[in-house]
Amino acid sequence: MNEIIQKIEEAQLKKEVPEFRVGDTVKVYGKIKEGNRERIQVFEGVVLKKQGGSNRATFTVRKTSNGIGVEKTWPLHSPLVEKVEVVRQGKVRRAKLNYLRNRSGKAAKVKALVK
Repeated sequence: MNEIIQKIEEAQLKKEVPEFRVGDTVKVYGKIKEGNRERIQVFEGVVLKKQGGSNRATFTVRKTSNGIGVEKTWPLHSPLVEKVEVVRQGKVRRAKLNYLRNRSGKAAKVKALVK
């Protein structure tokens, strides 16, 4: 049974998975269906966490819209996620950035990674 599930999950994986980490600012191009039309909407924000593995992997992105924090969790291998584009790499020392939820203004910023 386990081998059957593995084969099904491997068939659902995307060929090219974008390389990004927690703390990076990313643009997620998501497909939105309205009636019989389909369009792509961009959601840009900081990656708070990545979790899961295989085809169940998800990542959470947080942005502020009109002064209100908005978080959205995206499945990494979903067909509704067109692409993920890294805008800026962040320098963080945590795996999950839950502390950003309590901060506002400049305190909610993540330092840029300088190479």
